[in-house]
Amino acid sequence: MQIGYFFLTILSLIVFEVTSFASNLKDSMSFGVDSYSDNADINVYSPTFSLFKKISHRWMLGFKMRVDAITAASIRNGANVTHVDTVTGASNKQNPFNDVRYAPTMLATYDDGDNTLSFGGYYSTENDYEGRSVFVNYVRQLNEQNTALGIGISQSFDKWVPIFKRALPTNKREERKIDFSLNQLITPRFSIQGVFSYLYSTGFLASPYHYVLQADIAKFENYPNKRTGEAFAFKGVYLLNEENSMNFSYRYYTDDWGISSHTFRVQEYHDFSSKFTSGLQLRYYTQTKSNFIKGIGDYSANDTYFAIDYRMSAFDSYTIGIPFIYKIKGGDKVTASIDFYKTTNNAYMKSWYGVKSMNALFTTLSYEFSY
Repeated sequence: MQIGYFFLTILSLIVFEVTSFASNLKDSMSFGVDSYSDNADINVYSPTFSLFKKISHRWMLGFKMRVDAITAASIRNGANVTHVDTVTGASNKQNPFNDVRYAPTMLATYDDGDNTLSFGGYYSTENDYEGRSVFVNYVRQLNEQNTALGIGISQSFDKWVPIFKRALPTNKREERKIDFSLNQLITPRFSIQGVFSYLYSTGFLASPYHYVLQADIAKFENYPNKRTGEAFAFKGVYLLNEENSMNFSYRYYTDDWGISSHTFRVQEYHDFSSKFTSGLQLRYYTQTKSNFIKGIGDYSANDTYFAIDYRMSAFDSYTIGIPFIYKIKGGDKVTASIDFYKTTNNAYMKSWYGVKSMNALFTTLSYEFSY
C-alpha cells in the first residue's frame, strides 16, 4: 500500500483542480486507462470504467471502477530500492504486478434545477490495506443560476493489514473532509470559484514499512496520531475569444504538523477545429517541512517521532502537460493528456528511493459516450 498511497498522493497533486459539485444528469458510459512511470522504478497501470443511468427525471445512479496494477522495486525488495529488509520479506515474484488495488464507487444524484444532492460510498482493497468511505455533496443554485453555494462531506474508515507481523498502535486510519464552495458568474466570459476545506485525520498515519536506519538506530516511522489541516482554493475560468480559454487556480494548505503549501496552476485551451481542442497546462507546488522530521542521520533513540518519507520534508515540484479533447458526432468524446512531473533534489528521496529527485510521466486516455 505504501506505493499505492504514494502514487495516489502524487496524482492528486498533479491533477489538482477545484471541484464545482455540479451535476449533469444524462445516461453515459466511459472507458479509460491511466498510466504512471517514474525514475524510482514505480509503474502503475490503471484501467477505469464508469456508468451513469437516469432512473427518473431528477434521479441518476452511477458506478465507477478503477484498478491500479503496480510494479515497484520497493515492493519487490520488501523495503526500499537500495537495500532489502529481512524483517518485511519480499513479495511474490511470480505475479507480474507487485500489488493490485481495486476501487469501486457507487453514487446517486438528485437534481431539480435549483438543488443538486449527490451521495455514495467507496471501497478499495489491496494486499495490505482496505479503504471504505462515504460522501455527500449538496449545491444550491441562486441568482438565476449565476451563483452556486455548495457543501461536501466525506469520511473514510480505512484499515492497515501489514504483509508481515508488526504490532501497530492501531490498524485504523480515518480521514474526514468538509468543503464549502462558492461559484459566481462575473460576466458571460468570466467565472470564479472559492473553496474552503477542513481536513482531519486520526489513527496510524505513517507507513508500516518505512524506517529510519542509522549506525545506532533502527526505528520504524512514527508520526502523531492526529492531523488537522485547512485549505483555501481559488479558481477562475476566462473565455478569451471563441477559440481560446484560460483556467487558473491557486491553493493554500496548512496543518498542525507544521506543513504549509502553495499550489499554482494555469491551463490554456485552444479550439483547433469544431472537433479538436488542445493546449498547455503548467503547475508549481511548494511546501515546508513538518515540525518533527529531522535530517538524515540526526535522529536519537529518545526521539518520539521518526520520519523518512520525503512528503514530510520541504520540497518543490513542477508539472507541464498537454491535454487533448476530440469531439465525436452525437456528443461522444475522447480525452487524453500527458504530463511530466519533476521535484527538486531531496535527501529523503535519495535515501529511500535511490534518486536525487522524482521524475514522473502521467498519461490518461478515456472515451465517453451517451446511450
